[in-house]
Amino acid sequence: MRRLSLSVVAFVALTIASSVSAADSPNIVLILSDDQSWTDYGFMGHPDIKTPHLDALAKESVVFPRGYVPTALCRPSLVTLITGHYASTHGVTGNDPSPKYAKPNSDLYNQRRAALIANIDRFDTVPELLGKRGYLSHQSGKWWEGNFTRGGFTHGMTRGFPQPGGRHGDDGLKIGREGMEPVTSFVDEAVQQDKPFFLWYAPFMPHTPHTPPQRILDKYTKEGRPITIAKYYAMCEWFDETCGQLVDHLEKKGVRDNTLIVYVTDNGWIQDPVSKGYAPRSKQTPYEGGIRTPIMFSWPKHFKMGTREEVISSIDIVPTMLAAGGADIPKDLPGLNLLANLESGTKIDRDAIFGESFAHDIADVEDPEASLLFRWCIQGRWKLLLTYDGEVNRYQSTHPRTEKRPQLFDLIGDPAETKNLAGDNPEVVARLAKRIGDWYPVKKRKVLTTFE
Repeated sequence: MRRLSLSVVAFVALTIASSVSAADSPNIVLILSDDQSWTDYGFMGHPDIKTPHLDALAKESVVFPRGYVPTALCRPSLVTLITGHYASTHGVTGNDPSPKYAKPNSDLYNQRRAALIANIDRFDTVPELLGKRGYLSHQSGKWWEGNFTRGGFTHGMTRGFPQPGGRHGDDGLKIGREGMEPVTSFVDEAVQQDKPFFLWYAPFMPHTPHTPPQRILDKYTKEGRPITIAKYYAMCEWFDETCGQLVDHLEKKGVRDNTLIVYVTDNGWIQDPVSKGYAPRSKQTPYEGGIRTPIMFSWPKHFKMGTREEVISSIDIVPTMLAAGGADIPKDLPGLNLLANLESGTKIDRDAIFGESFAHDIADVEDPEASLLFRWCIQGRWKLLLTYDGEVNRYQSTHPRTEKRPQLFDLIGDPAETKNLAGDNPEVVARLAKRIGDWYPVKKRKVLTTFE
């Protein structure tokens, strides 16, 4: 979508919103955790981490334990969740332009940052599409794409690049860690105006810095447990606590029953026991520790609650939210509208999902394939990874790419992906490789893996 101006977009959305009642459509709340492993919740069976509020939400949800994000890095993942497109389509494949080609904060570097932000202008975003239905919308937490109005939000916290601190989301990053007032005030305003609302709650949690309150950290500090692990566990509980505060406020305002809550993580994280960073095969990688996340849809009076066995992708969240809000769904969205499946409990008619991994540093902002590292397909129990020769600048140890064969894993029998079964299952490799090629053909990059 071509923007007229940021102020005009906000004015038009607010004007339209004045004509629609909250009774016409559900409120929609998208909760995004930041850098959290798919295993690290009570309802997912973690033996130590306490997440009572998300556990309670799971009991009122359709839960997909085998949920995935197509790209295991925060910025591309977030742009997918606001546009409904894969990173190779929306063009934001990494977090930053590569400093190899332009010195950070130089004019050239900032021009490339601005070009990345401009990618969002090519798409109708969730706040824009819901805005046509009269929704107010609020951005809080992580947001890389300039000022919140750049995404079509009517309300928000992030000032955005080129203002100082705009890389992750500047003022938006205070949410959760410094209280919930901006979010609760927005809900109060929407309720007072009798308007449906869309809320983007993406706190910088449990993301580093791991600085949990001492009262929570004390629960996880014990002999023999590295302090880095204890702090990460405590951050997961702190994030859960803020989710409880959000849901409690919806209850207090009397709008919970007419609110669809969607939960997903932007990408995975496995805490390294020694350093403050992440362990191998987690963040930034196409392994389960990087891309897998539980996905939940909670609208208790409308959905058939329970745990589902199907594999789904965060690419499905945008069309599903738009359908729930009665908004137009762009015809070119690759994800599935799951609304009817959630309401009826019927099985989702799809047999494979896809994803792609790119380097953290974008080698060429106009050519996504220049940073392409992996593409993958999951079909039933099988997962195939294909490796490409895209350029890595920083974080080279995260992407060793030492395996020169296709990587095939049995996710049911071996969820930790310890054994490559490609050599024993050539027909599965061939079938899934063809599915990957049919999904999104790569024309410029060389595949590093061999089929011998």
